[in-house]
Amino acid sequence: MLYEWSLLSIITLVGIFLFVKMFYFKNITFKEQKNNELMKMTLQEAEILIRKYQVQLQRSLGNVDILTDELNKLRNELKVLKQRNSQHRSETDKLKTKIKDLEGRIDALL
Repeated sequence: MLYEWSLLSIITLVGIFLFVKMFYFKNITFKEQKNNELMKMTLQEAEILIRKYQVQLQRSLGNVDILTDELNKLRNELKVLKQRNSQHRSETDKLKTKIKDLEGRIDALL
């Protein structure tokens, strides 16, 4: 009879121990699942932000390319205008010298 009581007590204690252990691990598993879900949501939000910034970066780079092209065009136009200006100056100088020559000839004729 003592053997039966001790066996029943041991089985009951083992049962209670396993029951408590089961709830403990169930609680830990539940917390881990919550943490995993939060981590997944955080990662998804981070991916969305990364995509958003990638799109903004691509647009900015495209705008920089457009601005670079415009700048190069303006530089070329500036070079052409400088050349034209120098040509006009030389022509103006030539015309001024011709005018002075003609004025000199007119003065000589008078």
